[in-house]
Formats: sequence, structure tokens, C-alpha cells
Amino acid sequence: MKGYQLTFYTQQDRRHGKKSMAEWLLELSREHGAFGGTLFSAGKSFGHDGRFHSAHFIELADQPVEVTIALDETICDRLLEAIKQEAVDVFFTKAPIEFGRTGGPI
Repeated sequence: MKGYQLTFYTQQDRRHGKKSMAEWLLELSREHGAFGGTLFSAGKSFGHDGRFHSAHFIELADQPVEVTIALDETICDRLLEAIKQEAVDVFFTKAPIEFGRTGGPI
């Protein structure tokens, strides 16, 4: 199946409502029918402002996190529109991919 890989980049301490931004994005993706998603914690990153973000031994709040999701074009469009409706500003990348299951249909 052909579709997209959406990857969102944020920090551990960013929130949307009562949830972390990363958890909210992962749950919203599932609610909109994404085929799968994963939340990754990273060691270090930099953003549009050029400032480095990293997890420190005592403080994890600035730890970079990445949410990667596999979805088809329709779900991708719907998900991005839902995020815009929530007035959330989060950086993402969108790449065309082919995906499937080795054991049968999706």
C-alpha cells in the first residue's frame, strides 16, 4: 500500500491540554485511522531557532521526542486538518512510503 510517513518533532515538556504533545499526536493519529505510530525519545536535537534541546541527568523536560506515523493520503489530510483546527504549531516532515504486513492485509 502506498501512503505517507508523518514525523512530528517536539519536546517532552510540550503539552496540549492535559497530555504531552507527543502522546496527544499519537492518540489523535490512532483516532483518525493511522495504520501505526511510534513515539521515540531522542538524546539531542535543534529546532528552527537553532537552540539545542537535550535530556539531562536531572532534568528530562527539554528531551526531544519524535512521533512517527504511517498512513494513507486520505487519513494524512484529515489528521493534518484536525491538528490545524486545534491551533497546534508543531514541526513535521511528510515522506511518501510503501507499507504493508508480511503476514497478510492491512
